[in-house]
Amino acid sequence: MTQLYTKVKKYLEANSKTWSDEEDNIILQNDGSGDYIKSWNVSGLAEPTDDQLNSYNSSATTEENNNVIRSTRRSAYGDIGDQLDEIYKDIDAWKARIKSIKDANPKE
Repeated sequence: MTQLYTKVKKYLEANSKTWSDEEDNIILQNDGSGDYIKSWNVSGLAEPTDDQLNSYNSSATTEENNNVIRSTRRSAYGDIGDQLDEIYKDIDAWKARIKSIKDANPKE
């Protein structure tokens, strides 16, 4: 199930705003029965309805899945210093290794 945070982030982006600019104006909360918007003070943008947020389910799910894939790739790539050494020694082998990591962990 898609997180409320991700749907709110998508809603903000669709309305020319960003989470990083607005995070102090939004409070998301969970009292044990699910996430909800506790406080919304975004200037010039109304608090989204459940229907509006649900319209972002697909793109939010894709973003969350791609974040997991990015994390997996980052671990598989290894330390940047080791990668630079690998590139210096054999750039073609490095390219092949990175391609195999990307192929094994494709983004949506």
